[in-house]
Amino acid sequence: MFHNSSQRKYWIFKSEDEVEHMRYKANQKFRYKMLESGKAGLTESMFLERHEEDILFRHYEKRLLDFCSAFKPVMPKSVVGTAIMYFRRFYLNNSIMEYHPRIIMLTCAYLSCKVDEFNVSSTQFVGNLVQETPAGQERVLEQILEYELLLIQQLNFHLVVHNPYRPMEGLLIDLKTRYPTLENPESLRKSADDFLTQATMTDAGLLFPPSQIALTAILNSASRAGLNMESYVTECLGLKEDKEALSKMYEAMRRMKTLLKKYELPKPEEVNVYKQRLEKIHAEFGNPSNKRKRGYQEDGHVAKEPRLTEEVRQYFVMHRQTVDLN
Repeated sequence: MFHNSSQRKYWIFKSEDEVEHMRYKANQKFRYKMLESGKAGLTESMFLERHEEDILFRHYEKRLLDFCSAFKPVMPKSVVGTAIMYFRRFYLNNSIMEYHPRIIMLTCAYLSCKVDEFNVSSTQFVGNLVQETPAGQERVLEQILEYELLLIQQLNFHLVVHNPYRPMEGLLIDLKTRYPTLENPESLRKSADDFLTQATMTDAGLLFPPSQIALTAILNSASRAGLNMESYVTECLGLKEDKEALSKMYEAMRRMKTLLKKYELPKPEEVNVYKQRLEKIHAEFGNPSNKRKRGYQEDGHVAKEPRLTEEVRQYFVMHRQTVDLN
């Protein structure tokens, strides 16, 4: 299915540089639009630079992950993966200076619940904003519904996301049935799941097929456990004679390893500084819709006691140098 999908055709890019160039163009497009509007007092120094946008993007992406992870009822991993992919796709061509990520992230989560058929009502959804009053939750829902069509349009109506979770299940079944050398394939699951969680917070899903990400997660888990899976790759996956395909696969794994090692959670002090500037930008000349209805105001209202916050932090602190795909 993936090979015939819109994801493969339109949302898999050749390199990290290509993805970064798209984000840079989105930043510049907003700058030019504002400067050409002739609004008095506008200067270049008022805008966020690309790297400053990236810090805020990572902050709000983490807030999105926290919200989904603390969601009641429990949100399936595929829904979480779809929400985060929507968020990344949206900001490939749009600047956070134009559309505030605080409401876009919730709209991504809301839309992913619909698309992946995770049946929660709109009232249940905003009910997970546990520190909002009922009136505040209603205002948030109004904003989500207002931005939903915009999000769909900016995704070019390509709403089906192929996540790596299903391929990983298929690989584990394949290991159990065709690779008796490995006594307990289930022992690889926890570490592989952790790898996939971290991969969602990088550009891996914009650069690699989901099956490649899943295989990398399995092989990474095996490597950390001291297991050699080379015979599975060459024999069971049929790559023994195809040296070029084997080389490309390991090169993709190396690139994924680099993505995870490069990832860092943004520093709170930097986030606070850039958030203040972002709020000023939106107050001065952000999207008119933001000014008209600012219902969702406080970051602290996203979720109460997110379950993955410390897990994500510890992963990158403790395993930053131990991710090994060789």
